[in-house]
Amino acid sequence: MTASTTINKGEFPSEGNSTSNVLHQKVLGSRRFSNYWWATVVSIGSVGFLLAGISSYLKVNLLLVTDPTQLVFYPQGLVMGLYGSAGLLLSLYLWLTVLWDIGGGYNDFNRETGKVKIFRWGFPGKNRRIEIDCSTQDVQSVRVDIREGINPRRSLYLRVKGRRDIPLSPVGQPMSLQELETQGAQLARFLEVPLEGL
Repeated sequence: MTASTTINKGEFPSEGNSTSNVLHQKVLGSRRFSNYWWATVVSIGSVGFLLAGISSYLKVNLLLVTDPTQLVFYPQGLVMGLYGSAGLLLSLYLWLTVLWDIGGGYNDFNRETGKVKIFRWGFPGKNRRIEIDCSTQDVQSVRVDIREGINPRRSLYLRVKGRRDIPLSPVGQPMSLQELETQGAQLARFLEVPLEGL
């Protein structure tokens, strides 16, 4: 599951209006299992390639599983070293995105104060904290975007007066249709706006 929802001051009943005034959705960013998995795999593979390249140059076996000293340094050892270096840079990037939790944050909808706050973490710099604030009065609808194919996309957007549509769903693996429909209907019911796109 990529987003968790917390409802304060009561829960949504199965039918009827909600007694809750605050809806808080936590959005999972880069700290997901698949990113940890790929960062680990790329790190191990790139270290292996780099050690194989160094072993072929020094003629000293630095690996436990094979003997790369039999490789000719130019071109095989050199290419292995370059692959290892590129892999280390890629794994560094993956580990940093996990560390910085890129894309993580929350969606906060408060009917008491009449405010909507969307917060996400970005890359370090002056735009590290991405915050969008607007009034619940300006929210026109909740839009569902479903695109199937090679690169499927299933996302929720908040349509606000005078702004571009604001994405609410986490980036990455698309949500299931049932989860998308449930979250969209719950949010539209909470904000008392129409649900578009289904």
